Amino acid sequence: MQNFTTNAINLKSYNLSETDKIVVMYSKDKGIIRGVAKGAKKTTSKLGGRMDLLIANRLLLHKGKNLDTICQAEAINTFKNTRNDMDKLFYSIYCSEIVHSFGIENDPNSEEIYELFYKTLDAISKSKDKVALLLAVLKFQLKITHIAGYSLELETCACCGGKLDKENIWFSAENGGTICEECKKHSIKSVKLHYKLRDFLNTLLQMDFDARTKYDELATEKICDFCFSLMSRHVEQFAPKKIKSAQMLEVIK
Repeated sequence: MQNFTTNAINLKSYNLSETDKIVVMYSKDKGIIRGVAKGAKKTTSKLGGRMDLLIANRLLLHKGKNLDTICQAEAINTFKNTRNDMDKLFYSIYCSEIVHSFGIENDPNSEEIYELFYKTLDAISKSKDKVALLLAVLKFQLKITHIAGYSLELETCACCGGKLDKENIWFSAENGGTICEECKKHSIKSVKLHYKLRDFLNTLLQMDFDARTKYDELATEKICDFCFSLMSRHVEQFAPKKIKSAQMLEVIK
């Protein structure tokens, strides 16, 4: 048995006993990890609030056979502005569910996913309005599915591979992106997609998360809501586990 350190963001927790709980985290070095936080439910615990959901910590853990033990936790970011805003909180929970669904133990993409998740939670926390919040979530949806190997096809028809007529572009979650007029005939759940929205999504997919584009000024809440719904279907199509908070967001937005 040995100790190790890592940065990790809390995703979920379970009660283990009257004083202890198990915390599921996504770590920068190892992907999904599960640690026992002994005494975390005590008011005098040094771990205490650092084991709350959606907190990024620098951890010292003791390697165990089945579960690691969390020895120390130093908060890196509590994303404090998120906790007093229901929109920010719900969308952050949604992103954490996606990470929990796509994430695995000893994930070879752990550093890339951790950095994306951290930047997303930070951007949500610091967002000044609903558009900025949704832009952060859209970037997350596009990039997390790309990393997981389910990148949205936006350049050609995802069904037949043919060229798209910009006046007749359709979005099909079941096919993984844009489809042509002909293939649309065989896709019951496809949605008409204006070529400017296709370009909008493609720009967000191609650019770095931190990059500013013309859409930071041009995007509206209506456009972002529509694109979020499309991306939610795409995520649901390929996510290994059901994203329960997706339905909740469709109701409250």
